[in-house]
Amino acid sequence: MKKIAFMNQKGGVGKTTTAVNIGSILANEHGKRVLLVDLDPQGNLSDHVGIDPNETERSVYNILIDQLNPKEVMQKHHNLDILPANLDLSAAEVELVNMMSRELRLKNALDLIAGDYDYVLLDCPPSLGLLTISGLAFADEVVVPMQAEYLALRGLSQLVHTVELVSGHLNKDLNVSGVIFCMFDNRTLLAKGVREEVEHFFPGKVYAGGVRKNIRLAEAPSHGLPVNLYDPRCPGTEDYRELVLEFLSRHDDEVPEGYIAPQIKAFSPETVSYSAVNTEAGSGSTASNPPPEIRPVWEDSDT
Repeated sequence: MKKIAFMNQKGGVGKTTTAVNIGSILANEHGKRVLLVDLDPQGNLSDHVGIDPNETERSVYNILIDQLNPKEVMQKHHNLDILPANLDLSAAEVELVNMMSRELRLKNALDLIAGDYDYVLLDCPPSLGLLTISGLAFADEVVVPMQAEYLALRGLSQLVHTVELVSGHLNKDLNVSGVIFCMFDNRTLLAKGVREEVEHFFPGKVYAGGVRKNIRLAEAPSHGLPVNLYDPRCPGTEDYRELVLEFLSRHDDEVPEGYIAPQIKAFSPETVSYSAVNTEAGSGSTASNPPPEIRPVWEDSDT
């Protein structure tokens, strides 16, 4: 059983998207038992899989504060088990301040059920506060999704410092196991330069695969679906499938026979409009089957 925290204190880097889509491909295409844990009060992971955070009565907040068993909070969507978040979670850091062993309350709760899964994936909030520390106290390793931009580099030393503090005081086995580049365009000098810097900072830990900027990845959350269920043939799905194969090989898990770790690809951003997609063969949509109207998935519940 692997316990992995997806963490980056910079927001908008593809952290939630990566956690959801890796989890979905592991569960739906590789038969793994996967638990997703949403530690972000914004509830983006919950939203992504079709759970409306505004309508969620029980969340990770109730596990931390009320000490509910995680099974009382759990929801099931798309062959995934989910521990959702809602805005109540934003108050948890304040309420936990005076509680004993506050950093270990989440770990103690998740330890009750973690053995039921092959992978437990935690989506940490874009901060280095108590919720993130709680996730790191439970996890075995940290995967860092990031963009190939200058500002993304500046926070890496602070992120590593936080991981080292948790490792020294709460979780001696914790380490940064990988870095995944999202919205990546290997044609630019900036992207190449940032990648080289990160490879120097994390030798041997940068995933060879990466994720292109892709409109389907942006659309999928509005339908409450992981991208491999929303459009199985789009570039975003292909990129995450390659990442999952590398992910499995890094964790000594079963991979298809003949698998070879991918080399760095010359990615290019996708700028195809709907009109082009609808007429392009093999794109996953045709003129007779246009993309559905984009609206939150829970709006369909009354129909």
